[in-house]
Amino acid sequence: MNKLTMILALATFGLCCANTQTQPPKPSDPQLPTLFVIGDSTASNVEHRGWADPLADYFDLSKINVVNRARAGRSSRTFVAEGLWDAVRDALKPGDFVLIQFGHNDGGPPDKDKARGSLPGTGDESQEVTMPNGSKQAVNTYGWYMRKFVAETKAKGATPIVLSLTVRNIWKDDKVERGSGNFGEWSAEIAKAAGITFVDLTNAIADQYEKMGQEKVKELFPADHTHTSAKGADLNASLVVAGLKGVANNPLVNYLSAKGKAVEAYPTRLPDSRTIQLPVPANPKLPTLFLIGDSTVRNGHGDGANGQWGWGEPIVEYFDATKINVVNRAVGGMSSRTYYTQGNWERVKAMLKPGDIVIMQFGHNDGGPLDDLARARGTIKGSGDETKEIDNPITKLHELVHTYGWYLKKFIAETRAAGATPILCSLIPRKTWKDGKIARSSESYGKWAIEAATSENALFVDLNEIIARRYDALGPEKVEPLFGDEHTHTSRAGAELNAECVISGLKALKSNPLAADFSSKAKAVTPFEAR
Repeated sequence: MNKLTMILALATFGLCCANTQTQPPKPSDPQLPTLFVIGDSTASNVEHRGWADPLADYFDLSKINVVNRARAGRSSRTFVAEGLWDAVRDALKPGDFVLIQFGHNDGGPPDKDKARGSLPGTGDESQEVTMPNGSKQAVNTYGWYMRKFVAETKAKGATPIVLSLTVRNIWKDDKVERGSGNFGEWSAEIAKAAGITFVDLTNAIADQYEKMGQEKVKELFPADHTHTSAKGADLNASLVVAGLKGVANNPLVNYLSAKGKAVEAYPTRLPDSRTIQLPVPANPKLPTLFLIGDSTVRNGHGDGANGQWGWGEPIVEYFDATKINVVNRAVGGMSSRTYYTQGNWERVKAMLKPGDIVIMQFGHNDGGPLDDLARARGTIKGSGDETKEIDNPITKLHELVHTYGWYLKKFIAETRAAGATPILCSLIPRKTWKDGKIARSSESYGKWAIEAATSENALFVDLNEIIARRYDALGPEKVEPLFGDEHTHTSRAGAELNAECVISGLKALKSNPLAADFSSKAKAVTPFEAR
């Protein structure tokens, strides 16, 4: 089928779906649980070209029904307005599942052309509009419709799962577009607020596309930049399964077929990080400073929840936004190992370009067990090449665990391979006093960080010592309000002090690659003087 024929087929399919009432698919065995899919043409399309069309191949149909109720051309709003959601909701029973994905058609005008757009955002605003046929209709926000799907699924005793959008074949500087508009952010917000599973399908697909390269991906889009071929649909279906497997304790993994079981999880995440939407460079034309680390760099969603902040949030003020992006990709709960193995580093690498900078700080979570049932995030102490083989109880995979320093050296080497500059920081100190002084990590993680930096001839900021000296000078009474918990996570004031200390350390480097990007606030900071 040539491209023109394919476009005509798509147009015919869309018109048929819009103007005829087709019999929707039903569960083959009503006694089994059913996995329903609701969405648009990226999920259900002619010639098996939506990702939910081949999805059944990844499940054992003797254990679960897979029913694709997505409909081409629909937005979250029109899926409700046309009664398509009512039909799904009425068919739900306890133990069923619903995969929910909308957004591609929600961005249009609410009252013109196809008149299918929802209001932007996740609030409760509504607006009465005059439709092209002269009728009146109340239009709600995208989030309102998504919440309706979630709440009504739960009310039937079924399990809702929200997915971010598929990826369009739109590229810039060898990077593919990661999401259309803010729908990924809004869908994650809805999932978080409802306490349900969110599958980051956008990044799963984008990472795969960038590994394949623009020319190979182009073959998966025969008609336009949004709709895939059957081959592309099957790839996306596999990545939906990968995303489902990447969420801890997801019951759907119990229903996978041999084909589904063979799919590698994307990525295995800690349960409390599954809904975090991390930032991307605001202006891709500028160089970017990426921050990677744990909750002492970015706490939770970076919004000061529970009065706790990482230094990666206030450090933005020390840079000129017209010269450089500052992108905080740190994730709470991560060790150097889990940041590397759980996909977070892969997504940073996918965005790196020559001229970028990566500041890295790990250590607070590296001291735990290698293979405990709760986290399995520890690294081997040291900076050498020692390894240990384990069966990871979290990922259910056999894993070769390395030293703390080995993972740091991997970050350094792979940053350089992308043409970017690595800067390694020792971990911030905890609020632990000994003989009137803050306890240092100079014989453990601080030492091993220095060894890794020296081994790789990388720039190093001894943040542990810089901050510890500030704390020593302030004394216990003044340091107390700098923390939002007993001894590890800082308050906003503490995060601001630590950010200033990072700048002080950078300014002390003999060759500081960020010097030209400082704001006036940074220029006022005194460089750290080593003793």
